[in-house]
Amino acid sequence: MDLAVTAVRTALNTASHVSPGLAGKAAFRLFRKPRGRSRLRPDERPVMDRAEVGEIAVGGGRAVSYRWGTGERPVLLVHGWESRGSRFATLVSELLDLGLSPIAFDAPGHGEATGETMTILDLRDIITALDAEHGPFEMVVAHSLGVTATFVAVRERGLRAERIVAISGVPDFAYLVDRFCAGLGLRARLNRELRGRIERELFTGEGDIWSRFSVPRTRTAACESSFLVVHDEDDDMVDPADSRALTATLGDRARLVVTRGLGHRRIIGDRQVVAAVRDFAISGASARAAAAPDPSQRTAAG
Repeated sequence: MDLAVTAVRTALNTASHVSPGLAGKAAFRLFRKPRGRSRLRPDERPVMDRAEVGEIAVGGGRAVSYRWGTGERPVLLVHGWESRGSRFATLVSELLDLGLSPIAFDAPGHGEATGETMTILDLRDIITALDAEHGPFEMVVAHSLGVTATFVAVRERGLRAERIVAISGVPDFAYLVDRFCAGLGLRARLNRELRGRIERELFTGEGDIWSRFSVPRTRTAACESSFLVVHDEDDDMVDPADSRALTATLGDRARLVVTRGLGHRRIIGDRQVVAAVRDFAISGASARAAAAPDPSQRTAAG
């Protein structure tokens, strides 16, 4: 095990015996801030240099938005924790070739945005702001915590998209806390202390965040979108079983794609995954074309 992780685990668990409150405060500081700011990769730069850049005021900072294309047939790309909009660069190129208009962003504390951190409500509000300016979206592609935030936006802000792609989706907010505590080997008492601080300091007055910030539990909660659910068998951050459960919940409106060897992060830019998302977008356009009335076939009343 990493020596730094061992040291943190030992210090927090020991402190929790003497002062659970102070240990919980220290765990909260670690939990709420990204471990580092993800940097732009050389292969992403050509795509990002072509983007029209904007800003969105949210939370304690300003998100940075990126827009490509003509504005017709917009597609929203939603990154997750410790990520950034540029990670969708390969997909952006494919979507542009299809005549779609991708829109991505860096949330506060991530990428080129200001601020030190973000919450799931910040993600929800960014999605809402971009929907108001550029929507309705033909498709939303979300990764990790971005998947959770997308479903929250669907339920709470009326986000609508013909198609939703959920890649390596975090099933609910409680999962993040439990995963964080398990990763550091923290005692159950520290888990409870951390949850209490999150409720009081991050989501004051927001009600039951543990059931509220989750993916749909019933098919009717998922609106009328069609879904592509993608997960890697070797994901060491989110259990692939959660995406299988989501697919089962969504029923015949969802299709599951399972990959191997990509883990939690590399899956976003993988060529096969990008191709699956591209084909999903194409199938949506084909379905609309098939359903549209033929202008050459005029009725007697017309």
